[in-house]
Amino acid sequence: MSYKIVQWATGSMGKTCLRAIIDHPELELAGLFVYSDSKVGKDAGDIAHRDKTGVIATNNIEDILSLDADVVFHCPKIHPPYTHNNEDICRLLASGKNVICISGHTYPQHWGDTYTKPFLDACQQGNSTLLGSGLNPGFITDKIATVAAGICLEVEHIEITETIACNVMQDPVYVFDMLGFGCPMDSVDPNDPGWDPVEIHNGMFSEVVAQLVNRLGFKLDRIETDHVMYPATRDITIPPGVIKKGTISHTHWRYYGIVNGKRLVTQSIHWVMETAHLPKPDFPTWSVNIRGLPSVDITVDISVPEKYPFKTTAEQYGVAGSLINSVPGLVAAPPGFWEIPLAEPSLVLEPSV
Repeated sequence: MSYKIVQWATGSMGKTCLRAIIDHPELELAGLFVYSDSKVGKDAGDIAHRDKTGVIATNNIEDILSLDADVVFHCPKIHPPYTHNNEDICRLLASGKNVICISGHTYPQHWGDTYTKPFLDACQQGNSTLLGSGLNPGFITDKIATVAAGICLEVEHIEITETIACNVMQDPVYVFDMLGFGCPMDSVDPNDPGWDPVEIHNGMFSEVVAQLVNRLGFKLDRIETDHVMYPATRDITIPPGVIKKGTISHTHWRYYGIVNGKRLVTQSIHWVMETAHLPKPDFPTWSVNIRGLPSVDITVDISVPEKYPFKTTAEQYGVAGSLINSVPGLVAAPPGFWEIPLAEPSLVLEPSV
């Protein structure tokens, strides 16, 4: 069976997804939405550095709504507020297209009925389904931590830690405005939801923590945050510019799922431009540490084999794989919210290299 896919946005993640769609024998590229005026009117193959596809990029959502397609891979760059893309997502769902988002929407139920109603109404209108997927959100907490807790008779505390080196990122708006790097330390409050990076990430990762608590069968009291920023120990030159000594070079986002007055889940996220403030300079991408009966400790790294001579990162491949392997289950799911299943390698291919 062939699935018709629309690719929405062609940033670093979106372009990797676009290539994966074009290269996959069981997927058909049905449409391409772009934000950049310079890409409008171009063949998707030219944008993806592939052969021509006959699919022409548009920045008009009406063109996308009119298409016959099974799924939209919704991959825009994060933008404040967290709800910025909700209207577009609802319109896509109402047009009869299932939607997979890479920047949240993993557990909209966390925000209550008033928040979820427009999504659910759109899903009913279009007989469609919404899924949030990716790596984090989408993989390490949603899958690995959940599966690991499945062998425990008792769970006292689960901590999921992510550490990402961000010094290869290219987009200055994303690096400086959305992630907060390079800001003077005394100019922002890392726990002020009025600061764009806090508002965006609080929305995204609150859903992740709430979903894990729900899957464990507990009732969430609330989510607490305690974010910390660290200053650059030197001037740091990165592709988009320079992070001056003393400005933010390390963001540590911390979310706590409170159950029965105690911290049951901790989501700890280090995004760093230097390793000076980490406990140790060598770090796994993720770790899952469960204190329970039994306790479980897992570290996870992802990498690209040397035989793949491309600049694409393991994280970009991982996001694309997460989306593509979700397609069959999403298409078959009933209308509404589809929580990401615990395993779904349903469209994995043999090595191409």
